[in-house]
Amino acid sequence: MPMGSLVKIMLDFYKDKKIFITGHTGFKGTWLCRVLLFAGAKITGYALSPSTTPSLFNQTKLDKDMVSIIGDIRDRSNLSKAVQDTKPEILFHMAAQPLVRFSYKEPALTYETNVMGTVNILETVRLTSSIKSFVNITTDKVYENKEWQWGYRENENLCGFDPYSSSKSCSELVTYSYRNSFFNEKTSTSISTARSGNVIGGGDYSDDRIIPDCIRAAHAGKEIILRNPSSTRPYQHVLDCLFGYLLLAKKQHENKTLEGAYNFGPDDESCVTTANLADLFCEAWEHGASWKLQEDNVKLHEANFLKLDCSKAKAILGWKPKWDIKTAVNKTVEFAKVKTDNERLVLMENQIKEYLT
Repeated sequence: MPMGSLVKIMLDFYKDKKIFITGHTGFKGTWLCRVLLFAGAKITGYALSPSTTPSLFNQTKLDKDMVSIIGDIRDRSNLSKAVQDTKPEILFHMAAQPLVRFSYKEPALTYETNVMGTVNILETVRLTSSIKSFVNITTDKVYENKEWQWGYRENENLCGFDPYSSSKSCSELVTYSYRNSFFNEKTSTSISTARSGNVIGGGDYSDDRIIPDCIRAAHAGKEIILRNPSSTRPYQHVLDCLFGYLLLAKKQHENKTLEGAYNFGPDDESCVTTANLADLFCEAWEHGASWKLQEDNVKLHEANFLKLDCSKAKAILGWKPKWDIKTAVNKTVEFAKVKTDNERLVLMENQIKEYLT
């Protein structure tokens, strides 16, 4: 099916659907909400207040266009009440402690949020009959990384190394167990996990992420600092993976046999080194932007090579990435140069329209 036809079918499907999203105040969550608003969905979000200042959630005044509940996914009773009061048809679970380096500082918090948070949301799904489709968004770092030169498939061993990656591997296993134990009837909620690569795009203000670090340095007129310039990662624009999540939720809603684990990553040419990515950023930013290598004073384990095989999502869902790495960087830089919140919102909506048409 042509991509344009698939997009129209997807947008029509989500019109007037009740959607519940955990983690809606985050970078990816805000973009997902904006896409769903574009499609005409009715959205309720549940998350902590934004973890960064500034935040895309606040800049785009997302709480004015949806029901926004500030809460902790570790609080099962409050979470369950929010979901059961909403009676959603589709639920996306994105709330997480998402940073590798922070997970070394706060491992218990990371496991409490990413593992028990998953248990709490699945318990809630189990007790909410209105939910027909559930997608747990994890990460490409769930795999046992053997530094292979080829992409990992969904049936590869799950064994994340650091506390963040390990907690997400555990989240995958919790989801697998719940699906087999409680959602194994033909009429049960469809349950899937979505594993995506390193996501970039406008409005990410997180610490210890390469593109936000590049933007902060460029705005300050300083050289960009790279710790691991030779590390290769699957970088993709946020809209590419979100389109995958939306397709997955739709397809399994219509056909439960399609549930399972899915990779959503870029094509091979967008799996680049950190140095390549920084070069693309400097080219797009212009104005003398440059980077330099600096030894990391805190030596933490970091994989040198990681890539996803997305054959399953392409074959079964009809998904494929649309924007290559250069386009993704250019769109992100375009967003970073906008000065006012209103301009950010307009640009965000324009990028969504451009992607979806």
